[in-house]
Amino acid sequence: MSDKNLKIGIIGAGIQGVCNALFLQKKGYQVILFDRDEPGNAASYGNAGHFSPYASVPLNRPDILSDVPAMLMSSRGPLALKWNYVPKMIPWFSRFVVNCTKNKMMHTAKYMHQILDQSLIAYDELFDEIDLEGLVENNGILYIWNEKNLKSRELEIKIREELGVKQQIVNKKEIHDLEPNLKPIYSGGVFYDYARHARNPKKILVKLFENFIKKGGKFLKLNIQDLNFDESKPVLRSETQRFVFDKLVIACGAFSKKLTDKLHESIPLDTERGYHIHFKDFDHLISRPVVNSNRGFGMSPMDQGLRVVGTVEFGGLENALSKNRIKNLILNAKEMLDGLPEHKDEWLGFRPTLPDFLPVIGPSKNYENVYYSFGHHHLGWTLGAISGKIVSGMIANENTNMDLKPYSSVRFAQ
Repeated sequence: MSDKNLKIGIIGAGIQGVCNALFLQKKGYQVILFDRDEPGNAASYGNAGHFSPYASVPLNRPDILSDVPAMLMSSRGPLALKWNYVPKMIPWFSRFVVNCTKNKMMHTAKYMHQILDQSLIAYDELFDEIDLEGLVENNGILYIWNEKNLKSRELEIKIREELGVKQQIVNKKEIHDLEPNLKPIYSGGVFYDYARHARNPKKILVKLFENFIKKGGKFLKLNIQDLNFDESKPVLRSETQRFVFDKLVIACGAFSKKLTDKLHESIPLDTERGYHIHFKDFDHLISRPVVNSNRGFGMSPMDQGLRVVGTVEFGGLENALSKNRIKNLILNAKEMLDGLPEHKDEWLGFRPTLPDFLPVIGPSKNYENVYYSFGHHHLGWTLGAISGKIVSGMIANENTNMDLKPYSSVRFAQ
């Protein structure tokens, strides 16, 4: 069989799955995309919309550990925990603590930077084929902070400087000039003028998906319930159907672990639960995304209004939405902007996160015809295109000038 006749299945129709599908199509492969929901209804809908090529500084940092107790105790802090989930989180937290050393932090930062540095270029390859109709804005992204935890901010700036990340340190006046409607609660910040943001992440994903279909791709709205093999070929089963592929890509975010467990890989994937609300018709208050580093949340001007998004909650996939986390976002937003009305809609999504804060990109440890593209934590939207490009290159046996070993699932077997 010619390589071009390979039949490839992808589980997951979020930004990772759709970008993998498009790059595989570019190489001439036949691709079928599966999801139990319509494309773009999960994390690819509810995220902050940031294209963040600068965001190489990970959360597995030595300074984070000392801050965790205070974060958990504060109702206004960026971190929360569903206490009924604590027993299940202990193994993940144990691995996270082990990764909170300077060497591990710099390892993650280096290899996040490697793919982030190529992230916008990879998106441009896909965006050149669709009409974005003003859905992506190039006004940069602004981070602000007050004088609390300045050592953490200084550490972030230093790491990015060492990696060669372009950043513009801004003072109070410069922040005011960029965003005059912000209340003067900040002491400084950093501005990434080359960063972009999505006015409507779901619309962008749907346009990419429609291009995949237009080019001959197929989508099946099915809940894949089982994965096994016919000799070496992956076999997928839904409630009523069976599908055999030459290659398979698992790209279903926080739900990927249910499938990798079937492949006898102990990948410590869990979820950081993230929230958003909208203040309808108030997107005009800011000109670009603004992130409050102290509070761990951000605001983005979007078609739906001013989207307020963020916080990290550990609580798995089954716990209900937390009203306290919603309240936290409302209070934080009103602390930064005057005149906000009652909020509209409340959303909970799942960020797939690994304890070393690197994604899993590449072949399964145990099955050569299965590939992974998940675990991108807060950067799944930013890294969709480059992850798809990398996986498609691996399947095509192409050489690359990138070191891809750090993203392998093999690291969890060591």
